[in-house]
Amino acid sequence: MSRLTAINPSTATGKSKELLDAVKGKLGLVPNMTKVMANAPAVLEGYLAFSGALGHGLLDAQTRERLALVTAQQNQCDYCLSAHSAIGKMVGLKPEELIESREGRGGSERTTAALTFAKRVLESKGQITDADLAAVRAAGYSDGEVAEIIAHVALNVLTNYFNIATGVDIDFPRVSFAEVA
Repeated sequence: MSRLTAINPSTATGKSKELLDAVKGKLGLVPNMTKVMANAPAVLEGYLAFSGALGHGLLDAQTRERLALVTAQQNQCDYCLSAHSAIGKMVGLKPEELIESREGRGGSERTTAALTFAKRVLESKGQITDADLAAVRAAGYSDGEVAEIIAHVALNVLTNYFNIATGVDIDFPRVSFAEVA
């Protein structure tokens, strides 16, 4: 059970209502994470703005979902693993690709390089080496794409920590970090 109240979209008021209505308009549903974030409209608004901006970036939807999966696995966030497994399927990732992503492996050397780099950003708390940067660049990633990989890690750390700390109830088909060793 969530440790913070999930705001009911039908009884929400003010900025929380406006933001939750926007989420429903875009997704057709209001995930529990956004209901809990709505306790602080600034948090929900910041999350939506950051996520929305990155959604229009250089990285394709499958790569974005793979980055979310590897980050959630590293941070042991079942909520995000569940959500991004469902979204990953919606953007065309196969079940085996979902597992590979959680393990830091991609379907190509290029994708694997992005996931490896993301893991290094997480493991080193951003203190990557020149070799880490050279490896992702050697796989063909531009500086803009590298910046977005780092930003996706940061966005997903935000949601991972938020969901873990607040115990948001999982409202997607459940996936557990413990299922992959």
